[in-house]
Amino acid sequence: MKESEHAKPDLLIVDDDPLITDTLNFVLSRDFSVYVAESRSQVKSLLRQLERAPELALIDLGLPPTPHRPDEGFKLISELVAYSAGIKIVVLSGQSDEANARHARTLGAIEFIAKPAEPETLKNLLKRALEIRDAELGASADAGFIGRSPPIDKLRQQIAQFADAPFPVLIEGESGSGKELVAKSLHLMSSRSGRPFLALNCAAISPNLVEPTLFGYAKGAFTGATTSRSGYFEDAKDSTLFLDEIGELPHELQAKLLRVLENGEYQRVGETQSRVSNARVIAATNRDLRQEVRASRFRQDLYHRLSVFTIDVPPLRELGEDRRLLLDHFREFYARQARLDPFELDPAAMQIWVDYGFPGNVRELRNIVIRLTTKHSGKRVNPDELRAELDMENLDVDLPGLAVGQDFKSVLESARRHLQIQKTFNLDETLAQWERGYVEAALMITQGNLTQAAKLLGIHRTTLYSRMQNYGDAAEADKTQPRSSSR
Repeated sequence: MKESEHAKPDLLIVDDDPLITDTLNFVLSRDFSVYVAESRSQVKSLLRQLERAPELALIDLGLPPTPHRPDEGFKLISELVAYSAGIKIVVLSGQSDEANARHARTLGAIEFIAKPAEPETLKNLLKRALEIRDAELGASADAGFIGRSPPIDKLRQQIAQFADAPFPVLIEGESGSGKELVAKSLHLMSSRSGRPFLALNCAAISPNLVEPTLFGYAKGAFTGATTSRSGYFEDAKDSTLFLDEIGELPHELQAKLLRVLENGEYQRVGETQSRVSNARVIAATNRDLRQEVRASRFRQDLYHRLSVFTIDVPPLRELGEDRRLLLDHFREFYARQARLDPFELDPAAMQIWVDYGFPGNVRELRNIVIRLTTKHSGKRVNPDELRAELDMENLDVDLPGLAVGQDFKSVLESARRHLQIQKTFNLDETLAQWERGYVEAALMITQGNLTQAAKLLGIHRTTLYSRMQNYGDAAEADKTQPRSSSR
């Protein structure tokens, strides 16, 4: 693609209303190279045809096949962020209640705007998002390693220890926790740092294109192969190849990847000649690959070969006071970038900040800071203003005090944190959710056997059955109950 074709930033618009997409395409095409899709499946097909990821995305939440629910939009946000960590996503949706807006931001959207919206407002918001993206790229603003907590110190030590070894590294961690940053740090601290760092997202490419993309192909190897082309393993010679979302690699290709890792040998598609690559492979996943191995979805021998060294990137909720340091860093960075005065959190809001679990990890924290900088420049943010940016409804509350062996102080501290961050709280609903969670977990473990589940829970079978009737599970469990254990 010629350089002139990249003069305008790429914008992906996803909406199933042709009137909206046609209007936005007409209005925004002067400033952006616009691509349009109406569903998640169309987005996947479109991305596979593009040579690079779009810088921006403007998406609706209500997409086919469930246009009256936000589920497809939420899934699309997660997929776009997984496809390209640098993409800036703005949600334009009629499903604009606060809970949807907060959850979209948690998943990775930089902003949420309700329909209908003025085109000029959208244009300015997209330009602002692009400025943020450019500033982050220019200044390496992703500060996932800022902190003094023991998990971050351990992470730094592991990177320094493994960086220059020639063996593979497997990076595990939740979405948004900074796995790609770890991979880049391993490359930059190695003797290969003078060579390009190549990255391929295994989830963002069609399964039938993974092999030619990784290993290259010969002219005429398949329809459309009008010339020979090298693959990532060939291009990453003497350098680092980062395979993100390795858990998505098709099973039939896992054996070929294993061969390269074991002896460096591979073949271009359509060739019989063996080639050799000495690329250092770093892989990452947010899946539990051990569980994938047990389910026969991932090869055990490949897992062991990839995990010569394993780095577990800690979630933000485990980093304690580092959340203050990250707040300070991003607050100063984005205020300086936007030429605005930084905001402050009042003491009560700061306590909420420290107690909040950040399910979207550093990516979510960064986006919250961006919004607070825009909305409350130079002001003190109070608890209500902060809560408006947090995804309380979808927050998994950790109550370790409910476990056997926990002392009362643990219960008290967990309850304090929960009540501090939740603006509204209902004790009966909370306890009922925990009770049902344990009951359903026991039934899962025992495959629906009421007698064994009751024993696991430490209650009588009739007590378990009575409680299950309250949430309509008893009849279903009886269908799966073995006759021999029915009494």
